[in-house]
Amino acid sequence: MNEERRIEVEEVEAVTAPPRARVEDARETFERKRDYLEGFLAQKPADVPAGQPGGATYDAIIDALKDIFDPEIPVNIYDLGLIYNVEVTDAGHAVVTMTLTTPHCPVAESMPGEVELRVGAVPGVGHAEVNLVWDPPWDPAKMSDEARLELGML
Repeated sequence: MNEERRIEVEEVEAVTAPPRARVEDARETFERKRDYLEGFLAQKPADVPAGQPGGATYDAIIDALKDIFDPEIPVNIYDLGLIYNVEVTDAGHAVVTMTLTTPHCPVAESMPGEVELRVGAVPGVGHAEVNLVWDPPWDPAKMSDEARLELGML
């Protein structure tokens, strides 16, 4: 049972490197298969109603809300998470449901009015209405990642 195992070693001066694959070589023998994503990528987006997310009026309202900044926090009210809902009817009636950071916020009287004016000025909006709610209460978890980054919370 005492077999001796030997490893044979062969010394060589040099080893020839295997040929490298070249893209040019592969193109000659490679036949491109049908691209299944081609039709999907070429597809035009479906018409989105103006008042729905992705629609022109809805997106313009969101952009208008992002232009309104909280006076105490250098972040816009949309990214701050103060806007809970935006609804736009086909007739151009916009309803924004929002809150404030606290009921004792110094802009509690003026902020809803500013939101109503800015949203009402968006092309395609005939009438704007703001519903100020306190339930659910605002908390920092409602902020977007951009807002958290701006405030050093990420």
